Amino acid sequence: MNDSTPRRVRVRAPELIGKGGWLNTGGERYTLADLRGRIVILDFWTFCCINCLHVLDELRELEEKHRDTVVIIGVHSPKFVHEAEHQAVVDAVERYGVEHPVLDDPELATWKQYAVRAWPTLAVIDPEGYVVAQHAGEGHAHAIARLVEELEEEHQAKGTLRRGDGPYVAPEPEPTTLRFPGKALLLPSGTFLVSDTTRHRLVELAADGETVVRRIGSGARGFADGPADAASFSEPQGLALLDEGAVVVADTVNHALRRLDLATGEVTTLAGTGKQWWQGSPTSGSAREVDLSSPWDVAVFGGRVWIAMAGVHQLWTYDPQTATVAVAAGTTNEGLVDGPGAEAWFAQPSGLAVSADGERLWLADSETSALRWVDRDGAVHTAVGTGLFDFGHRDGAAEQALLQHPLGVTALPDGSVAVSDTYNHALRRYDPATGEVSTLATDLREPSDAVLVGEDIVVVESARHRLTRLRLPEEAVQVASVAHRTQRAATEVAPGRLRLDVIFQAPAGQKLDTRYGPSTRLLVSSTPPELLLKGEGADTDLTRELELNPAISEGVLHVSAMAASCDDDPANEYPACHVHQQDWGVPIRLTDGGAGRLPLVLAGMDAE
Repeated sequence: MNDSTPRRVRVRAPELIGKGGWLNTGGERYTLADLRGRIVILDFWTFCCINCLHVLDELRELEEKHRDTVVIIGVHSPKFVHEAEHQAVVDAVERYGVEHPVLDDPELATWKQYAVRAWPTLAVIDPEGYVVAQHAGEGHAHAIARLVEELEEEHQAKGTLRRGDGPYVAPEPEPTTLRFPGKALLLPSGTFLVSDTTRHRLVELAADGETVVRRIGSGARGFADGPADAASFSEPQGLALLDEGAVVVADTVNHALRRLDLATGEVTTLAGTGKQWWQGSPTSGSAREVDLSSPWDVAVFGGRVWIAMAGVHQLWTYDPQTATVAVAAGTTNEGLVDGPGAEAWFAQPSGLAVSADGERLWLADSETSALRWVDRDGAVHTAVGTGLFDFGHRDGAAEQALLQHPLGVTALPDGSVAVSDTYNHALRRYDPATGEVSTLATDLREPSDAVLVGEDIVVVESARHRLTRLRLPEEAVQVASVAHRTQRAATEVAPGRLRLDVIFQAPAGQKLDTRYGPSTRLLVSSTPPELLLKGEGADTDLTRELELNPAISEGVLHVSAMAASCDDDPANEYPACHVHQQDWGVPIRLTDGGAGRLPLVLAGMDAE
């Protein structure tokens, strides 16, 4: 690093504290002093969050390339009550193939010390123990890779870089038939097809739900078409019958739809390029030429394959006749808003099922802990759920009933719907005729889907690695009501004027991309809506003056920011460009003497 390079803003890194302890270290506990001399990247994540799962995938290449200088540490910071359970974190680390140490921080101690406000957030600590950069959201891997190379050069020259093996210790593999299965499908033959998600394959089980008939996929993470033993998937999830002889598969981490020929076992690709969709990418067109984003489930409704596009909080469709895809509902904004498809907001839709009469497409909208549905005209409605921050286990009238991060829905013959209420370890039922929610079964372990078989229902118990057959009960199970709100501490701000600053510094060697107009976008709204007297809506400036209603004591500011940067080299006719984006839901409390400025770091460091 030469003398003309500007000095970075550096802040001493707070210690790593987590009541749940360390995972993937062979039982060792670490402090920042133990990691001195290494470049440390803290990944603040929670396993419910699709954007966090995207970042895990983004970091894999960096982790491999700089294994002797970089230590990535996942700091698990829960949103839902279930995510604060230590065993649930252990399961998630295996489920998502996390190959670095993880600090389980159920009380958000380290999250607070680092002033984190959103999942995911990445903090980079230099070899001398100082935070030199912070990034919120997805799309920062290229910037961090550039920073890592600079830090390697700088600290090699200073003699403060220490190379060697990292602290990661792989856990022992478990010998189970399935490993964190995601979804299941009853085939015309009476057998079950199951997405064996963590092992990157599909498994066909006999009618007993246990005996293996065949496996489809090599079992290694990859993206290859071909016969059953050679084809590869990456964390497949949803399954739906295309016709009597073929199944469509939501190949989640490959951002693709695949087709399985049931007779031959041949796997082909129907939709997706293997690349993740970003803001500005096409939203319709030839299916093999349009990027998708973490398709989590699929269902055939109205002659098209509907796709729960968890990664961008939308529903898309695939038309088998024309081999095209298109957005059907959702704006990419995260939240719970009903209405015409083009105006609706979702939050990680993860389960789909068509009602018995074919008139409704039911969906599990996991991050809002909601059961929702789409009618034949494409309008979106909510049956159960109120938004991003309320969840629990409460039966009764749908308006006050609570779920906790459901991942699956199953249409029942009487017009009602069963909900795989994943983080409540329960199977729930909503009856549109009465507007009532009840509990069908408890003591399941992270149920993620269920299949109706005659008078029985077969549940995918994901964290028990099995299918479990239940008799549909005549009477609902009685459960004590529990209600929760997300545990993040509210930020205290003063009523009246509040300056919102989204901090974005283009990565080294890049500049804001202004070739086609403004390269930044800021969208602001609030819950309740009357909290904001001024400052709501979209604009291109990353700084905005808000006015908060002094009559409202607390609420949530919803902030969505995007910035595009490109290589800063006039000689390069085709510069590489990157989109950085993040959604924040910031709980605030209005108090006299509270802050008059709210900084949110998209990329860089807040100098104020």
